[in-house]
Amino acid sequence: MTTTDISQTVAQEIIESLRSGIPPKRFASAYSAGNEGFLKEVRTRHLDGPSTRGKIRFISGSWGSGKTHFLRLLREEAFDSNCLVSSVDLTVSETPFNKFEEVFYRIVEKIASPEMYRRGELEKHAAPFEVVLRETLFDTWAESSAVIAQERYQEAKEKLFATDGIDIDFRRMISHYWETFLPQGGDPAALEDVRGKILQWFQGEGTLGSYRSQFGVQKIVNRSNARLMLQSLSRFAKHAGYRGVVILLDEAEMSYSVMRKSNLKQAHNNLLHLINSIDESEGLFLVYAATPDFFIDDRYGLTTYGALAQRIGRPEERAPRAVDRVWNLDAVETSPEEYFTASSKIRQIFLVANPQAEPNFITDASLREFVTEIVRVHPEFSHVSTWRVVVTATIEALDSSERGEVPGPPEQVHDDIMDRLPEN
Repeated sequence: MTTTDISQTVAQEIIESLRSGIPPKRFASAYSAGNEGFLKEVRTRHLDGPSTRGKIRFISGSWGSGKTHFLRLLREEAFDSNCLVSSVDLTVSETPFNKFEEVFYRIVEKIASPEMYRRGELEKHAAPFEVVLRETLFDTWAESSAVIAQERYQEAKEKLFATDGIDIDFRRMISHYWETFLPQGGDPAALEDVRGKILQWFQGEGTLGSYRSQFGVQKIVNRSNARLMLQSLSRFAKHAGYRGVVILLDEAEMSYSVMRKSNLKQAHNNLLHLINSIDESEGLFLVYAATPDFFIDDRYGLTTYGALAQRIGRPEERAPRAVDRVWNLDAVETSPEEYFTASSKIRQIFLVANPQAEPNFITDASLREFVTEIVRVHPEFSHVSTWRVVVTATIEALDSSERGEVPGPPEQVHDDIMDRLPEN
């Protein structure tokens, strides 16, 4: 993603988000630097190439190492590769890994298509899987509230039921959803109720009896079949014309460290079963991000489960490679040039956002000197990451120059930022 790919409105949104200290959820590559080579390798090996098997990889990174940011960059690559993507935070209260059915429900709840990402609709739909189903049936999103001809519906249904590897009830519910767009569908309000009930089936809501009588299915999504349903989702993604589905799981709260022993054992069992069956999930690429303790802690890490530890391994003390089972972000070294490249990208975003102010903006050469000094004075073992300080300082320097003011001395700007920024 380059600045030529973003609009003035998007550029302004990126700046406002960075200015507030919250990294934007879209177009992270437009202001990032340092991961391009590795991301290209990941995309070539895992996203773009043909594959008949599912894959799983793990990310290890300490707090402030940039795991969440890397997942956003990886999400961009996945969308560019024409994959469906679902980003899920794993938490004890809402999405515990010991209840894999809950994980599947969140995957469906957070799924998005490349078209949704480009339209800026990642969090605008209460039921994003509904958007995916409509985009699969209609040629364009603009047509997706219309009706379809009987011939078109019948063709889509026959192709769906001819696709191997998708659970039969999974196919039935999709077919019933598409059926609501036929001309003879009936009252619009009643149709919306039917669509809503169908979508609830994918998230484990409702009773089997009501679904069986209305839609002819023999099961609902639950703990016993959640992994099977994930396989069906990945195969449906390929059936719908996508390369597959990319699942990005982030242990946002180190939930494994506060689980009861019985729940932790079940979470480890679920992970082992997922790894053992991943080959059968054609079109699935799953990435699980956690802190190093997840892999090495003797109390609640993978070391407590020998079979799982053997299958996954430990983070290696070197820069990650796409073929590694565990990608160690803590081993990634950032060069001074990469800090400047990111700052220069942010400057270009400012120019897109406010081209009239170009004569006022600090030059690239002056910005390089400014950022170099910011990096020099920042303590190596500070509780605030160098990246965060560099981005914040760059925004402040560009804001000052945009107003026609000279940015403050780098050392003073650095100290002011350190007084304001909380710990990572």
